[in-house]
Amino acid sequence: MDSVSQLVLGSAVGYAVLGRKMGVKAAVYGAAFGTLPDLDVFLSYGDPVKDFTYHRSFTHSIVMQLLIAPAFAWGLQKLHKLRETTFNEWFWLVFAVLSTHAILDSFTVYGTQLLWPFTEYPFGISSLFIIDPAYTLPLLFSFIVVLLPPLNPARKRSINHYALAISCGYMLWSLAAKWHIDGLVDDALTKRGIDNSLSVSTPAPFNTFLWRSVVVEQNHYYEIYASVFDSVDDVSIYQYQTQPELIAPLQDEWHVQRLQWFTKGLYAVRAEGNNVHITDLRMGIEGSYVFDFVVGEQKALAVIPSAPEQKAVRPDINQAGLLWDRILDPNVDLSRCAREQLC
Repeated sequence: MDSVSQLVLGSAVGYAVLGRKMGVKAAVYGAAFGTLPDLDVFLSYGDPVKDFTYHRSFTHSIVMQLLIAPAFAWGLQKLHKLRETTFNEWFWLVFAVLSTHAILDSFTVYGTQLLWPFTEYPFGISSLFIIDPAYTLPLLFSFIVVLLPPLNPARKRSINHYALAISCGYMLWSLAAKWHIDGLVDDALTKRGIDNSLSVSTPAPFNTFLWRSVVVEQNHYYEIYASVFDSVDDVSIYQYQTQPELIAPLQDEWHVQRLQWFTKGLYAVRAEGNNVHITDLRMGIEGSYVFDFVVGEQKALAVIPSAPEQKAVRPDINQAGLLWDRILDPNVDLSRCAREQLC
């Protein structure tokens, strides 16, 4: 999730654990530890593919968080030794904030390596978009309330608990919405005779009412939009081409294997000029994918490996209105050619 969501979640969790004894300081510590795991974005692993696939690894591992929390707890107890706080209380504040950060991230599609170093498997439930105001706003309201000096501490704790309950309830709603959408899309694909054995569904930007699914087959893939208000016949299905044969000569290359693994097979291959691209289909929309990498170069009749290079195109924020229109109107055309006025 985005940094603001993680900050206010950390603050709420920290205040819930130790707010009765530490007051606002518990919220401040929670906010600080809530942002700590994402500092790995400043680490360079040597190339764009490594940076992409090693993000959310050791800093987001519950195993590592369990090991590092005692050190932070010891330091905080020493810092506040005149307060009636115990090592265990500080441990639970640190560990609860760090682990809820990782768990929240696992609700997005990116992939979070919760059990690193035992496995690098990137867990991704994909029931929340990376920025979702409906999730964040209750926690942001609580964060502001907790920082207000005049308010009664008991009232602050009550509001904080309600905010956590609302945000958790919204996460449960997102799981229910995903279950409904997956069933709806499955029925629509079956009706069209499309094999959905390799697929994923994710919320469209900023909401959980419109969902975007991707299905990958041998030489093409489908981008699918479905609203929680749709019937089976309303589901929008758009087909696009992929060229997996282009990376056949590159199958032994680490970067190619790594991208195939990290995307869980949900990628497309295309040539652009002399460059061969692998695109993660899970994040972005057709024509504007966040993670697109050059992995090879066409020379004469051969494809040879090249140093990986990221060539992402951010989605046009001006198209967000179309997504909102599609929630209630299944006739809105979200195909790439319609959005770019090519058809």
